[in-house]
Amino acid sequence: MDFNAWRRRRISEPAYRWARNAMPAMSATEREAIEAGDSWWDADLFTGNPDWRKLLAVPPAMLTSDEQRFLDGPVRELCGMLDEWDISWNRRDLPPQVWAFLKAQRFFGMIIPRRHGGLGFSPYAHSEVVRRISAYSITAGVTVMVPNSLGPGELLMQFGTQAQRDYWLPRLADGSEVPCFGLTSPEAGSDAASMVDTGIVCRQVVDGRELIGIRLNWHKRYITLGPVATVLGLAFKMSDPDGILGGAKDIGISVALVPTDAPGVEIGRRHLPAMQVFQNGPNSGRDVFVPLDALIGGVERAGQGWQMLMSALAAGRGISLPSLSAAATAMCAHTTGMYARVREQFGIPIGKFEGVQERLASLAGNAYLVEAARRLTCAALNQGVKPAVVSGIMKYHATERMRTSVNDAMDVHAGRAVMDGPSNYLGSLYRAVPIAITVEGANILTRNLIIFGQGAIRAHPYLMPEILALGNPDEERGIEVFHDVFWRHLRHAGMNTLRAIGRAWTGGMLAPAPASGPVAGHYRRLSRYASGFALLADATLAQLGGGLKRREMISARLGDILSELYLLSAVLKRWEDEGRKHDDLPLVRWCMAQGCASIEKSMDQALRNLPVKALSWGLRAAILPLRLAKGPDDALTRECAELLLKPSPTHVRLAADLQREPGEDPLGLLTRAFALADAVQPIRDRLRQSNVRDWREAHRRGAITDAQAAQLEAAEATVLKVLQVDDFAPEALTPQGEGAPVRAQEQEPQPQQSQQQPQPQQSQQSQQPQQPQQPQQPQQPAQPAQPAQPAQPQQPEPLRQPQQPQQPQQPQPAQQQEDDPPAAAKPADNP
Repeated sequence: MDFNAWRRRRISEPAYRWARNAMPAMSATEREAIEAGDSWWDADLFTGNPDWRKLLAVPPAMLTSDEQRFLDGPVRELCGMLDEWDISWNRRDLPPQVWAFLKAQRFFGMIIPRRHGGLGFSPYAHSEVVRRISAYSITAGVTVMVPNSLGPGELLMQFGTQAQRDYWLPRLADGSEVPCFGLTSPEAGSDAASMVDTGIVCRQVVDGRELIGIRLNWHKRYITLGPVATVLGLAFKMSDPDGILGGAKDIGISVALVPTDAPGVEIGRRHLPAMQVFQNGPNSGRDVFVPLDALIGGVERAGQGWQMLMSALAAGRGISLPSLSAAATAMCAHTTGMYARVREQFGIPIGKFEGVQERLASLAGNAYLVEAARRLTCAALNQGVKPAVVSGIMKYHATERMRTSVNDAMDVHAGRAVMDGPSNYLGSLYRAVPIAITVEGANILTRNLIIFGQGAIRAHPYLMPEILALGNPDEERGIEVFHDVFWRHLRHAGMNTLRAIGRAWTGGMLAPAPASGPVAGHYRRLSRYASGFALLADATLAQLGGGLKRREMISARLGDILSELYLLSAVLKRWEDEGRKHDDLPLVRWCMAQGCASIEKSMDQALRNLPVKALSWGLRAAILPLRLAKGPDDALTRECAELLLKPSPTHVRLAADLQREPGEDPLGLLTRAFALADAVQPIRDRLRQSNVRDWREAHRRGAITDAQAAQLEAAEATVLKVLQVDDFAPEALTPQGEGAPVRAQEQEPQPQQSQQQPQPQQSQQSQQPQQPQQPQQPQQPAQPAQPAQPAQPQQPEPLRQPQQPQQPQQPQPAQQQEDDPPAAAKPADNP
């Protein structure tokens, strides 16, 4: 007996049978989710020895001339039409002219090919459009985002029949059809496969002809664009109990296109998600009949709905919310840096206080990192890759860093960002954060189950073939494949163990790195962590096996390591692609210091919670003998903060084309105040060195010229305008008549003029499109001679523009505003 046959009989076959019995059965839904999309740079990281030349060879995401013209033309024009305060608080919707413009300029057809009437944009152009619009209006950004993400357009392009594409795509592209997609229901949220919405194959007479079709019953909620949609992409469980189609009775999840004006469809009511007014609402259908050709892809695609959805989501999840998050992190960094420069307390800008600088450094670092990761992901998408695991990483970490950045910006702005009104440029973004965290895969689920759970199987070089071999119904063939893959896996693990030990004990000095000058050491550190991660992942999978699905906290920590490796790779790639800007090195070093500390923390926590302590101690000695990464030091933090406190090319790159022109709007005023404050700083420094605190006194003494005094006065007056907050007349904030929102179950009874008045419906039920029934004012006491008459509801009054506070005749220094503390008080704003 040769050695290969012996090890197969003595080692591989027992291992195969043990693993087969220990591994939990993989459902068809799980298999489809895991197999959706592609692996990409995440697979290189999983090898433990990433090839950095491969990463640097990826072409940077670029815009075509047509795409750039669209950004410079229609996108710029659209942004000029958007007033988020008016949209959110007066109209509760986009203005009609904006809806018309979106349709006329084919914003809803960015991903649809030109041969079908769309714009045919690349994923990067799609991302850029969403990012720039979102910087002006969350409502408009979401409205443009959704038709170009998971929905009928994407599904038709990937899976539709030619006839379906020819009919629907031109109508979706020009806006004559407004799409929405119904997936979430009260019974099925994150576990979308547990939906109870049904479609039964049946025969029905339509216009005198008997047709074979599907009778649909469903109840969906949280559906963006639902209230205004004309066509609904519907996910449901399809069955054929009478065997009309001649196949299985339980067909499975399928997707159909349903006209929203079809009999039995109830749609039109709205949700109000966190006070955001993009169109979102419930819908339902009762015995809605559609022909078989309503199935996307036709009957041949019946039962493949989950696979279709996962495939579409593998790309879309890497574009939509990461683009919005990139806009948010950039705007928070940009505006907060300017505000911290012009806002003074105790005679100095608040950005000079170290407590504020800590937040500014975090804002700058997160803005640099999220934009870097967005560009790298779009570069993969531009190449036709659908990186499922990377999309999950992007969705989770981009939105989480958005949450951190928005909170940091709110903290620095303090009361200026708390008081709502037209001049508040952070309030709407703050309210939108929970939406981004929740949709397209709730972040808790994404972190704990998807990133490593899917990544370990999809991106690991050997795990997926092993699992497929274990699930092979032909045991002999399964053993044969398993034997080959199993021994290659062991050789890989052995080599990686030696590599991880060597790199960990030398601090990564033996790891390969491209010739990248001052960042070469960062490549070596990431190679060291990649080796340690690969060894830790293999050991954890071997120890816990299928039980890892239930050890979500360990899975989440391993996912955090994989995510940080990807995000830090993107940081290094951005620095290379932008021409190795020396001024940006503090941001690169901050991101690396923060990310490496996070990696070591996650490794430590995973090792401490492995059930077999001897294995845990051995792994710690191999991959984490010492905790060396401590995060950014104070000097680096101050250096990054300073990048936001003064105009510079780095500041411009962080703003990433989202900065506003100086003007009279809130952000235009802030931009002008920032420039003026920087321009007069040399004059103020000279006065301070002369122990002169009041520039007016210096002007009277002739210490400064008339032109310098005018410059100081202009800066002071502009800063004063920036610091103002909005206020309203009391009646403008008091709900009146039918302007007052009332929950359906709390509506007051209607006057009893008729016994046929409809009863209020519970809020969780779907409604026919209609004007919402408004509560009436209570009846007046009945008079002897006349019956009581119901009071007429007043028309809703939109919120008026706030009254601007009167400007003092002589503007006083910004630090002397009435909301400032006296000199003896502790700082009220931030420090």
